[in-house]
Amino acid sequence: MNPRVGRVERTTKETSVLVEIDLDGTGQVDVSTGVGFYDHMLDQLGRHGLFDLTVKTDGDLHIDTHHTIEDTALALGAAFKQALGDKTGIYRFGNCTVPLDESLAQVTVDLSGRPYLVHTEPANMAPMIGAYDTTMTRHILESFVAQAQIALHVHVPYGRNAHHIVECQFKALARALRYACERDSRAAGIIPSTKGAL
Repeated sequence: MNPRVGRVERTTKETSVLVEIDLDGTGQVDVSTGVGFYDHMLDQLGRHGLFDLTVKTDGDLHIDTHHTIEDTALALGAAFKQALGDKTGIYRFGNCTVPLDESLAQVTVDLSGRPYLVHTEPANMAPMIGAYDTTMTRHILESFVAQAQIALHVHVPYGRNAHHIVECQFKALARALRYACERDSRAAGIIPSTKGAL
């Protein structure tokens, strides 16, 4: 089988990002963005998705974390799309519900080739987790979806602790992506679309 790997380098005046991903890995992760909580979330994504994931970002953290977080998510989405290739023989759809103490995340994904995000989470979350602005979670997902060209629905119906609310989203996203990416033994050589392309 062909390796399903993606490698993207993205350099702007604000950031320099390298992302490498292997969809058929074992969850080996090497991540450094300079934003501790974001590193923790990307680690969850790799480990629970069983993706081998390398992320190296050098950004303008002297301003704030926004550009670093956003550009990393854009590069990650582009690398994910690259690794998927033509999507022959995959399940295409995946979903997962993950609890984390008092919080619950429900994630459903369609590797459709069409970017669309639906995202809900509890209001009045704590604004910061360390240096991580909690309003960035939606923006990470928007950026990832735009480049990966997938449809993604993320719903957190309840939760109190901001750390838990964000972390259960990344864990559920990892599992949903893993299930959608898996090769379907009954669909070998088949692109899972009536259009013949995704």
